[in-house]
Parts: sequence; structure tokens; C-alpha cells
Amino acid sequence: MSQQDEKTMQHLSLGEIFKTLGNSIRENKRNSIISPVFVLGEVIIECSIPFITARLLNQMSAGCDIPTIARYGAVLALLACVSLACGTIAGIAASIASTGFARNLRHDMFAAIQRFSFSNIDRFSTNSLVTRLTTDIQNVQMAYLQIIRTAVRGPMMIIFAATMAFITGGKMAITYVIVSFFLGFGLFGIARTVMPIFRRIFKRYDALNASVEENVTGIRVVKSFVREEYEMKKFEKASGEVFQDFWGAERILAWNQPLMTFAVDTIYTFVIYFGSKTIVSSAGQAMQVGQMSALITYGFSMLMSLNMLSMVFVMITMAEESSRRICEVLLEVPDLANPERPVYEVPDGSVDFDNVSFSYHPEGGRYALHDIDLHIKSGEVIGIIGGTGSSKSSLIQLISRLYDATKGTVRVGGIDVRDYDMDTLRNEVAVVLQRNVLFSGTIKDNLRWGNENATDEELIEACKLAQAHEFVVSFPDGYDTYIEQGGTNVSGGQKQRLCIARALLKKPKILILDDSTSAVDTKTDKLIREGFKSYIPETTKIIIAQRTGSVEDADRIVVMDEGMISAVGTHEELLHTSEIYREVYLTQNKASHDANADAHDPADVVVLGKDEVHVHAERGGVTPDSLRSGSSDGQAAEREMSALSDTILEGGEADA
Repeated sequence: MSQQDEKTMQHLSLGEIFKTLGNSIRENKRNSIISPVFVLGEVIIECSIPFITARLLNQMSAGCDIPTIARYGAVLALLACVSLACGTIAGIAASIASTGFARNLRHDMFAAIQRFSFSNIDRFSTNSLVTRLTTDIQNVQMAYLQIIRTAVRGPMMIIFAATMAFITGGKMAITYVIVSFFLGFGLFGIARTVMPIFRRIFKRYDALNASVEENVTGIRVVKSFVREEYEMKKFEKASGEVFQDFWGAERILAWNQPLMTFAVDTIYTFVIYFGSKTIVSSAGQAMQVGQMSALITYGFSMLMSLNMLSMVFVMITMAEESSRRICEVLLEVPDLANPERPVYEVPDGSVDFDNVSFSYHPEGGRYALHDIDLHIKSGEVIGIIGGTGSSKSSLIQLISRLYDATKGTVRVGGIDVRDYDMDTLRNEVAVVLQRNVLFSGTIKDNLRWGNENATDEELIEACKLAQAHEFVVSFPDGYDTYIEQGGTNVSGGQKQRLCIARALLKKPKILILDDSTSAVDTKTDKLIREGFKSYIPETTKIIIAQRTGSVEDADRIVVMDEGMISAVGTHEELLHTSEIYREVYLTQNKASHDANADAHDPADVVVLGKDEVHVHAERGGVTPDSLRSGSSDGQAAEREMSALSDTILEGGEADA
């Protein structure tokens, strides 16, 4: 979240928070009402029991008979049973309401995250979202449970107990009011002191979860670099900060019990001393033993209720910060939304970029893409190549409207992508991202993300085209093999091929491969691309790659440099016209050229110009095809080409 967004959330009133979270109560409203109603009944009965007990003690002091005692005993037993029933019903209703509320809240948060665009997700860290979906919701759930039960019981008990204390003990009950006032002031002062600490703790939790997530995700790297000790120290630091904050909060909260004990002892001392003195001095006329017993009981009930309210206040304080963090997610407005009248059909796979510029931070960040003007025909094969940070991935993310262009227009099928229904557009654009993700489940389950109704035969066909069928059937369970979370039980190349097969099952109008064959060998890469031609010939194919061999047979190749299009053309054209492309090509092939640079006569080199190099050795059988093949002759020719090309490029021209 930006600092401005955080400030906005901090200024949310409690009313706005209750309104936002209240939308998640839904079907739990009935139990949310039942619980406080039965709590009220429980309090009234509990306050009646000491009054009736006092009368029984007075009757016994006066020498009543057994039937009278039995009558009082029956009434007290009945009241106790009714109080127990009310408390049980209230507890069950409160539990159902709070757990149901938490379930709905968790569902609403997850649904909100699913609606987020990439730019919205960028504002939250993954570990922070996990903390909000778990710890924060648990805090709110516990607070809601306390609000509809304990927070109702406490004030009601104080009011009814104080009323009955005045009825029973008269002016002596004023002592309770005075002591309760000072106790309440102290308890709530303690609660307010720990509020900032608990707010700080949630940020510590985010850092702690980030440390755990980063370590577990990169555990192989940690072990390969023997950095376990470093990671343990980093975790201990984050854990220690949480400990220090909790220790500080608990140290302050520890004053609750001494204050409570002091208040109870004060009241006991006052009531027993002055009550006994009153009973003795008035010979039981001003106060009786039963009244003094009831007075002590009511005083204890009031003070216990105050103590419970102080703890509830602490819980609500924790939940308030959690509630704000939850509201940040629920109130986050997706940056991308469907237009009022969306288009529900994509005519074809043509793509047009009209003077497009894009920034991840439109409010003032630098542009990742500058003045992109590119027009792709439907069915065309387009290669995109460029150095790290040249914004190749940023370019293709605008096609499926994962982000919106900051300036200019992106059109698919001749229609502005902002005019489409987003689900319709994304169903016609299959993207195999740079970071391939497989979900826990069988291989079949993962493949059917591309087409949930795909038959087994279609799955096999797609896997054959993606060169995945051979390794899948080698598993003991074949297509029913279970994929662990994150695809950890398959290699990087296998994961890439399964993701490509998944995309092929969509049979989209546009297929985008974002460096998604980087973990497979060149032969497999070539077979995959040949499969595209037969399986989806009319689909527009956009291939982002680091290897020139992955794009050199494309209809056109786009060379990106620092967020701009440096050159566009075929492989042969770019070798002549683009210094960036030629440098990448020669660098990638230089190693195989150098070893046999002198294998052929220099007369076999034909100079087409200062920036043009073409090798043709009839005696060695060197052709462009052999250069791209894996044969030893082709490799020798490549080595020759590199050495001679370097000489020509450095010297300007060579004599034939």
C-alpha cells in the first residue's frame, strides 16, 4: 500500500469499519442476535440468585422450617438450570455466528484478491495478504465472539449488580461505584497503553512471515550456498522483534490482575468491616447476614465484569488494527474493470499497439515502455528479443489487459482491449508466463485449466505437441501423477512443457510464450514450435526468447531496447540492419565458431558489406540450415563463421 492509502485507512472511522465488515455477517445475523438476548437472560437470573439466597439466609437465621428451605432450594436450583441453559445457548449461538462471520470474511477477502489487477496486487506483499487472511481474521473472529457475548454481559452485569447492590445494601453500595470507577480507569488506561504496541506487532508479523516464506521458497538456494546459519539469524531477528513487542505488551497487561485483586480486597475489607459493624450495632435491624452476603457477591460480580471488559477492550484494540488491514483489501478498488457495455467476442488474433507508453506507477514513475507502435496480423508468428530489463514482458502483459496502457491504445481484433469483457479477452489470449506455475493436483487437473472439458485424448494430443507426453507416461501414474505444490516434483523443463500444453488446450486466438522454453534444449524447442504450425495455424503466436534460435524462423522479430522498439524484421534482415540483434546472435554462436575458425579458405567468405556477413562454403557443405543443425559439420561451419565475421566487423572489409 502507498503511504497515502495507509493514511486513508488509518482515518477510517469505527462506523465505517463496522459497516464494511458487517457486510460479511449475512446469514449469521440471527445467531448474532440470539446470543446477546440469552446473555441478558443469564445476567438477570444470576443477579436474582444472590437476592433469593440472601432471603433464604435471613429465613434460616430467623429459624424457618425445612419445607421453607426446600422451597427456596427448588427455586434456586430451577434458576441455576435456566441460567445454565441461557449461557449454553448464548455460547453456541456466539460460536456459530463468529466462525460463520470469519468464514464469510475470509471468502470475501479471497474473492476481492481474485478481482485485483496486477497493479492492485503489486501494492500488497504476498506475506501481508497471507497474514490478513489468517491472523487478522482470527483476531476479528475472536473480537466478534467477545462483542456479541462478553461485551454484552459485562455492562449488563455491572448495571444489574449495581442496582441489586443498592436494593440490598443501600448507601453502602456507593463504595462499589467509587472502587469500580478507579478500577475501570486503571484497566482501560492499561489497555490504551498497549494499543500502539499491538498495532506495531502486525507489521512485525508481516516481516516474520516474509522471512519464513522467502526461506521455504528458496530452500534449495539456501542449502546450495550453505546459508542456513544466516537465514536462522535473520529469522531470529524478526522473531525477536515480535517477542519484544509481545513481552512489552504483556508486561503492561500484567498490572490487570494486581489492580483487580486490590479492588476486590478493598471492597471485601470495607463491606465486611462496616457490614458487620452495622449488623451488630443495629441488632440485625439495619442489615442482616444475608444482605451482607449478597452485597459481597454483587461487588465481586461487578469487579469481575470490569476485568472482563478490560480484556475485551484489549482484544478489540488488537482487532481494530486487524480490521483496518482487512478493510484495506475489501475496500481496494480494482484498477481494471469491465466497461458498461463490454464486447463479448474477439474477431481475430490481430494485435495493434498505437503509440503506447506504459508505467507501473502512473502517478509519477518512469515509463517501462516508450512510444510503442507495432501492428501484428492475425496468425502471424512474432518473435520478441532483447536484453534483461528491455520490458519485453511488460509489452505482452498489455495484450491480455493485465495492465492498462498509460498512453496510447492497444487493440486486439481491431477493438480496444478496454472495450472487451475481461474474461472474454483473456480466454482468447493464452499466456505461458516466464515463471511457470503448476498447482497441487494431478497432471490432468493442471492441464484442464486450459479446457475443463478436455477429453483424455485431447490432453494427450496437447502434451505430444508440447513434447511432454514422453516424460508424463514415464511416471508410474502417468497423467494421474500428483503434482506437489508449486510443481516441486517435476523439473523446470517438464514444468514449462506442461504449461505450454495447458495453454494449447485453450486453442486461443493469441498464444504468448514469455521465455517459456528457456529450460528445454534447442531440439525440443524446435519441435514445440513446429507443433504450433500444425495444431494452431491460425493463432497469432508471440514468442519472447533469449535465444535467437527460438525466434529466427518467425515471420518477424521485434528487437526491444530500454522499453523501445529498436528494430523489426526477419532473421536475415536483422542480421544486416540491427546491431543489437547481430551482436546477440554472434555472441550466442561465437563459442562454436572459434574452435575451427581456420578450417576453410578465406576465399569462401563473401563480403556483402561492412555490416553484412554471409558464409557459403561449397567444399565444406556449409549452408544456413547446417548452421542451425546440431551436426558436427554445422558446428564447424559456425565456428568458421564467427572467426571470419569478427575479422570483417573489426577491419571493415576483407579481400575476396
